Amino acid sequence: MYGEPALPPDFVSLPYVNPDAPRGGRIVTSEVGSFDSLNPHILKGSPPWQLRFLAYESLMGRSWDEPFTLYGLLAESVETPPDRSWVEFTLREEARFSDGTPVTVEDVLWSYETLGTVGHPRYHGAWAKVASAEAVGPRTVRFEFSEVDRELPLILGLRPILKKAQWEGKDFAESGLEEVPIGTAPYVVSDFEAGRHVVLTRNPDYWGNDLPFRRGTNNIDEIRMEFYGDAGVMFEAFKAGEVTTLRETNAAAWETQYDFPAIRSGDVVKSVIPHQRPSGIRGLVMNTRNPVFADWRVRQAMIEAYNFEFINETVNAGRDQRIASYFSNSPLGMRPGPAEGAVRALLEPFAADLPPGTLEGYTLPVSDGSEQNRAGTRRALALLADAGWTVRDGTLVDAEGNPFAFEILLRTGSAEIGATVDIYVAALERLGIRPELTVVDSAQYRERTQVYDFDMAYYAVGLSLSPGNEQMLYWGSAGVTEPGTRNWMGMNVPAAEAMVSALLNAESREGFLAASRALDRVLTAGRYVIPFSHSPIARIAHVKELHYPADRLPIYGDWIGFQPDVWWYEVAGE
Repeated sequence: MYGEPALPPDFVSLPYVNPDAPRGGRIVTSEVGSFDSLNPHILKGSPPWQLRFLAYESLMGRSWDEPFTLYGLLAESVETPPDRSWVEFTLREEARFSDGTPVTVEDVLWSYETLGTVGHPRYHGAWAKVASAEAVGPRTVRFEFSEVDRELPLILGLRPILKKAQWEGKDFAESGLEEVPIGTAPYVVSDFEAGRHVVLTRNPDYWGNDLPFRRGTNNIDEIRMEFYGDAGVMFEAFKAGEVTTLRETNAAAWETQYDFPAIRSGDVVKSVIPHQRPSGIRGLVMNTRNPVFADWRVRQAMIEAYNFEFINETVNAGRDQRIASYFSNSPLGMRPGPAEGAVRALLEPFAADLPPGTLEGYTLPVSDGSEQNRAGTRRALALLADAGWTVRDGTLVDAEGNPFAFEILLRTGSAEIGATVDIYVAALERLGIRPELTVVDSAQYRERTQVYDFDMAYYAVGLSLSPGNEQMLYWGSAGVTEPGTRNWMGMNVPAAEAMVSALLNAESREGFLAASRALDRVLTAGRYVIPFSHSPIARIAHVKELHYPADRLPIYGDWIGFQPDVWWYEVAGE
């Protein structure tokens, strides 16, 4: 995205792999939830999210040891001018789908148009900026852009390439299990049971086995993904050896619950993997489409009532730190205190419409750690009173006597989130608020949140070290009504869109940092999410036969493209 790629043209492998890793073995992963579709590229249905990355490939591939740098994958070359107003990709002659048929420019063009028009909304924004798409050679496609956006050549390089012939006469936008993916990736779907498991098998005839980009990756012969209805059942399955790797998100559980026979014997290993990526946002999002959350003072009151220090100690033994902002834990995050310099210059034109704290500086409240949180409760009640809400006979009501009522929507399966919300609900009751708590299965949760049918819900968005076009899908005003975006809060803030535009058009690292820090201020001071905690490490327990290159971790740590991609299976002594 900026500067030069870190790797030379003749690189042998990515820097965070073991280029001599053995091949073979099996990994069994697990998820809480279910699935009813094998198409991860559309809005309908609930597919295993991993299929986007394990069953398909793109023209270029990403190095997870650089903020945003791509190297050739299906494409053998890429060409773009200094202003990045167009881009050309030339396919490798040897590129093949898993059925042995060649990848053609017709497949590429069909994939881009189909995804950009009837695919998931995540693909629509970039396609809308493509003025023309055409074949300019037997293996070369050219895209010209209708507006300035320096990230577009990279975004288009990461679009999944689908087999056009597989979908002839079929409705691509309809979900289901009838169409088993035919992609170009090293793995193919070899078995599945609806809602229960999916098995991917490494294709011995994979076309890209000799690519430097692929060396040391895709080492495991079989990837089995198991799905469970409850996190407790999933953990017991791991302890019983039915699952071979488990990611633990609760620091207290990591220290207290991982003392079972397989751990003590050394058959299961606990690995701690650091990373340098932003915290992202994880917590309870407030849907401003509901008038009760339209006022920033009400949202701040909801944040004041969330007693992070007490919850963190009770649920997580105080091990993790609170998310301070959307891009915290990285250089992209807002700086403490008032906005200055280029950041202030970007925000000043919108000053009259920004909530307090955006320019002046915003920090989350800190409690004394006691359960009562009296200071936070007083501040919350004062804010609610300013917004027209008062406590009458133990119930928070408006001037007409209507109670402050809303629903908290959660998905089944997470004891940690359930315990957190239970404490929060008890705190809200001290304000005279008694929310309705609704717990649904993963399919219902996805269906309701995609159309924003909730008042407050558990929300998690991971953010990279190179935010760009996807930010408009996350925070853009189109998401107020368009289903399937990450704008669950329903924000319609011109300043946010302007900061995203500044991100996309920055011609220097300094301009990019200023735009990301300004965007972080708009989002955080907007008070849309009640932030939970995050950790700058990942905790992964796994059988001793599974290994990863611990001495060469990428800056993104355990991000997409880490497990199972660079792991391998090896029995000691063999």
